[in-house]
This record gives sequence, structure tokens and C-alpha cells, in this order.
Amino acid sequence: MTSDFQPLPGLPGTLDLLQVSRNDAVVHVRLNRPAKRNAISDALVQQLHTCFVNLPEGVRAVVLSGEGAHFCAGLDLAELVERDIGSAVLHSRMWHAAFDAIQFGRVPVVAVLHGAVVGGGLELATSCHLRVAEDSAYFGLPEGQRGIFVGGGGSARIPRLMGVARMTDLMLTGRVYDADEGLQVGLVQYRVRDGEGLARGIALAQRIATNAPMSNFAVMHALPRIADQAQSEGLFTESLMAAVAESTPDAQDRLRAFLDGRAGKVVKS
Repeated sequence: MTSDFQPLPGLPGTLDLLQVSRNDAVVHVRLNRPAKRNAISDALVQQLHTCFVNLPEGVRAVVLSGEGAHFCAGLDLAELVERDIGSAVLHSRMWHAAFDAIQFGRVPVVAVLHGAVVGGGLELATSCHLRVAEDSAYFGLPEGQRGIFVGGGGSARIPRLMGVARMTDLMLTGRVYDADEGLQVGLVQYRVRDGEGLARGIALAQRIATNAPMSNFAVMHALPRIADQAQSEGLFTESLMAAVAESTPDAQDRLRAFLDGRAGKVVKS
């Protein structure tokens, strides 16, 4: 457990495949199957869903990481054997529900990535809003070599970050990107040395937590949908969301503080 973070009481704190702790407005969720390289079992994906739909009031951001040497080595393949078509569809939809609860949940999520970020692990990472990669992080989609296809939302999320052609390459050839390549193609936004990812992720989450909640909500929920719309529909959606955000009491207070000289201007850090 990270310094200053305490175990989270209530339902999320009872989940045995996750370590869930809190420091003020930030919750840290850590995948806790290190002996399996944090491979995602049915139980783990269900616990992720439960955790993210039951975040307590007052939480403004989440950091997601993995215990042990890896973030997540993907789907626990032992659970795919002898699954029929109907149950396979429902299994995929279970993953979709869990990862939608992250991407379109209550608060922004920062993923801290180290070691393996492959298959379902990459699908999980791309459901988060920001991604920090340590030196050791590597990225791959080995589904093609396993005789399967992505089922956790990767075909919808990953091309939006790196493009269809690059994702096709990973799946057809088994190519693996290192952390620098992941940054270059847009899979991650931040690069740090080994051992520094969690501190950076927490710092980003703490900064995000100071934003107006409705502004964060707009970025999480409106921005990706606008990007999927035709320009005229997107601009109209933007107008509606801008009107909602700027008319909240929080926004009005922040605007007055800026006009009164009580809020800092944008500077390069």
C-alpha cells in the first residue's frame, strides 16, 4: 500500500483480488493476482466492475496499477477452454460492462503501467483516461497467436489511440512495443523510470481531483462521444455540454476567482 493511503472501508475494500485504498479525494486500485501476472479472471473482472460502480462519495480520481512485476498479462486463458458461442458472447459483454464502468464512470482514472500490458491488460489500460508507463512496460496483442480475437473493448478503444494499421500489425505479427514506442504511437501520455510510475500517477490524480467535477465529467463523457459524431452534431453537443458546465455554482465561483485575480494563470510547468 502506498504511503498516506488507507484501506477503503465498505464494499470495494472487501474485494480480495483488488487492493483498494484511499487518500482524501484519490482512490488507489491495485490488481492483486501477482502470481498470475494479474491475468484477468472472471472473478477479477467482476470485482473491477463492482469496485468502480461503488466508489464512495467525495472521490474525485482513481489510480489503477498492478501488484508485482506486471500491470496485467491479459485474459486468464484457462477460463476460455470449452466455452460455447453463447457464453463467449456473454463473457465479452461482461468485460465491456466492467471497462465501461471505468471509462464512463464517475471520475477520471489514471493507469500506472509496468511490465506486461498485453491482451486484455492493454484493453483495461485503454479504458482509463491517462496512462503512465515505466521503463519496463511493454505492449502487445497476442490474440492472433492464441487463435482468438479481442473481446474486452480493444477493437473500439485501441485504434482510437494508435490507429487501425498499428493495431493490425500487433495482432497479425505478434509485434511488441516497448515503453518508448508506446509513447510514440499514443498508447501512453507519460513516461517515467522504473519505480516512479505510482508517484507520477498519484500526482496526476491529485491534480485532476482539484478540477470542477462537472468539467471532469464533460471530458470523460462528452468528449469521446463528440469525437464519434459528425461535426454539426458534435458542435451542438459541445454547446450543450459547455452550457451545463459553465452554469454550475463551482464553475461560477472559479470564474469569479480568476477575474478577481485570485486564481493563477496558465503557465508552462
